[in-house]
Amino acid sequence: MAIGDIPLFAMMKTKMHWHQTRQKLLSENVANADTPGFRPRDLKELSDTAPGSTVAPTQTNPMHLAVASGDNGFGGRGGSRFETTPSGNAVTLEEEMLKVAQNQADYQMATMLYTKSMQILKTAIGRRA
Repeated sequence: MAIGDIPLFAMMKTKMHWHQTRQKLLSENVANADTPGFRPRDLKELSDTAPGSTVAPTQTNPMHLAVASGDNGFGGRGGSRFETTPSGNAVTLEEEMLKVAQNQADYQMATMLYTKSMQILKTAIGRRA
């Protein structure tokens, strides 16, 4: 049985590949911050694209506050970009750099989980890591 056949490792490999692809798109956005008419691109989360995979809060006690699905109460900007330069460029460097930093942290977390899982697997089969 290959390591790639184990669902946990296949999932982590997919997640790391997704972060690599997103990092490439985000770096292209930053590189084209001064290109007239450039529109930034980003990837959607894998869970956002799967039908029926949304997780909604559930009020389990009448004393809990009810939150409408999709509303976190903070009024975030969402995906709409309204800041566009006169040249038609819609890249906001601050937002893109925040996305890059978050993506890097998420990738590092995935690689750490992959490494720890490999160590646990090696320990389970009797080989020390």
